[in-house]
Amino acid sequence: MKKIIEHPLVQRDVTQLRNKNTNSEDFRRLAKRASIIAGVEVLSGLEICREDVVTPLGPFPGIKISKPFPYFVSIMRAGSIMTDALHNLYPEASIGHIGLSRNHDTLEPSQYYLNLADDLSELMVVICDPMLATAGSAIHSINLLKQKHASNIIFFSLLASKYGVERLSEAHPDIKIFTCAMDEELNDHGYILPGLGDAGDRLFNT
Repeated sequence: MKKIIEHPLVQRDVTQLRNKNTNSEDFRRLAKRASIIAGVEVLSGLEICREDVVTPLGPFPGIKISKPFPYFVSIMRAGSIMTDALHNLYPEASIGHIGLSRNHDTLEPSQYYLNLADDLSELMVVICDPMLATAGSAIHSINLLKQKHASNIIFFSLLASKYGVERLSEAHPDIKIFTCAMDEELNDHGYILPGLGDAGDRLFNT
């Protein structure tokens, strides 16, 4: 399952993320805001159960979040802006981290850091990376999550390539993909066209 989040406020912010004249400070602000707005849709599948509360005027049959609780995973470094945004929506969630760098010759990911819960079987795992380009990092990361028994997995990006979505769906047809925009092409270096450049570099002004 894949879904493009077409909310006007998200599309407004993604447009400014694409703009080469957007500075690093504004890029971080826009990326976080777009992630919060889109994150409401990403988390719309959370399970609920009844919770009775008492208002100042009487009882009310309300709701609370029930299992499977969300667990956010950042593909470092750029995914951290998105997990921080989701944490604003659900601050009780734990956050895992996967550190990956990309070999610029082979375009394959190289892992340098891993910190995940031992058992993800009873959690709704939302894995975050601003860019889904070749899908190499996404596939590698989901392989790691499944080794930790994750079965309810959402991949959340701000921008995706058509190739990346197709490749990820083929490798892991059971996961849900949410993105805010999808572009048709990749260049020879594996960057999305027209895209927005290197999200990590623009987030951290490097």
